[in-house]
Amino acid sequence: MNAAPELLLIGAAVVVGIVQLLWATLAARLHPEQDLKWAAGPRDEHRALTGVAGRLERAYRNFQETFPFFVAATFAAYLVAKTGPLTLWGGVLYVAGRAVYVPLYALGVTGVRTLAWFVSMAGIVMIVAAIFLA
Repeated sequence: MNAAPELLLIGAAVVVGIVQLLWATLAARLHPEQDLKWAAGPRDEHRALTGVAGRLERAYRNFQETFPFFVAATFAAYLVAKTGPLTLWGGVLYVAGRAVYVPLYALGVTGVRTLAWFVSMAGIVMIVAAIFLA
């Protein structure tokens, strides 16, 4: 049985999220504010991250905010049989935008990073549009 490409793109987005989580976690453990000793403890006090580690943490939080919308829209389009070019390309834009967003954010690139975010959001909008238009 072959999976719909849109469902495979959810899997690809999960991989992007896992890589992002691991990268952010590694950067945080290498940061003097959230070293391994702090991470192994009760973490009763919040220690803010700065620099690359802080940017990676914020980028991952941003992924957590958009990923549920992508999954919900993709599943909805699949369940109501409204998949097609719009949902496929919307999924590709979301995954590609999210994959590019993280290194741009880590490097501190602002304008292009915002463009990558808009590309990923346009992908979600395309999937939602397919539900109502197709």
